[in-house]
Amino acid sequence: MNSNPFNRKVIEEFRTNGGRVADFGEVPLLLLTTRGRRSGTVRTTPLVHLEHEGRHIVFAANGGSDTHPAWYRNLVAAGSGTVELPGGRRFLARPEPVPAAEHEELWALQTAQDPNFAQFRGRTGRAIPVVELVPVG
Repeated sequence: MNSNPFNRKVIEEFRTNGGRVADFGEVPLLLLTTRGRRSGTVRTTPLVHLEHEGRHIVFAANGGSDTHPAWYRNLVAAGSGTVELPGGRRFLARPEPVPAAEHEELWALQTAQDPNFAQFRGRTGRAIPVVELVPVG
C-alpha cells in the first residue's frame, strides 16, 4: 500500500476503529484499493462516499482540482477495485457511471452529509464524475 502520510493515518484508524475516523466525524468513509494504470502499484485511498438506496456512490471531485483523481483514473482503467466498508466488509467492485439525470439529487445528498463538497464544483470547470461501486460476483 503506497499512500501519503495523511491517508496512511486515516486507513489505519479506519481499520482499527471499524470505519470511524476522528478527522471525519460522522461522514461515512470507505477504502478503495486500485492498481496504478502505469506503475502497477497497489494503492488504498480513503474516500467519502454516499450510501443511497443500497448503492455505494463516490464522487471523483479531487477537492475541486482541474484533474480527475488518480484513484478514479486507475479504477476506470482497471475496470475494478476492492472496496472496504466499516466493519471489515470487503468486495470487488466495478465502476458504473451514474446517469447524469441522477447527479443533482446525489450531489445534494452528498453535500448535506459533507458540506465540504459544496465548494468543489465551483473550483473546477470539469464535470465531476459520479460513480457507483457495483459489487462483482
